[in-house]
Amino acid sequence: MEYRRFKNDIVVRIDKGEEILDKIKELALKENIKLASVRALGATNDFTVGVYKVDEKKYYSNSFQGNFEIVSLTGTINTMNNEFYTHIHMSAGNENGEVFGGHLNRAVVSATCEMIVSVIDGVVDRYHDDEIGLNLFKFE
Repeated sequence: MEYRRFKNDIVVRIDKGEEILDKIKELALKENIKLASVRALGATNDFTVGVYKVDEKKYYSNSFQGNFEIVSLTGTINTMNNEFYTHIHMSAGNENGEVFGGHLNRAVVSATCEMIVSVIDGVVDRYHDDEIGLNLFKFE
């Protein structure tokens, strides 16, 4: 991974063989990012995404291997209990134009991933909501 910071925007290149969520965490910790939006595109050959079923309070994951273009990766970096936290969704399409996506659990870059991280001045922590079963934004 290499990146360059321009005030509150960081342009990131994640390289072949690197795992996207690992690099987001590495960047956030190195740059002391407490709140940011993330968007990216690129290519992956191994990824896992999930769908949350609210009525069951449970994630169901699907893993994919092959040649995929990341058509959309979007989400946030913030904190939970003042520690690093990220919430990312990703969609990726195959050679037939079929697109698969959901909550990102892991994705290995097969060629490159081009990412923009827009740092927001401030902090928004999270809390676990027992009724929904998810970690939600906590505004104080």
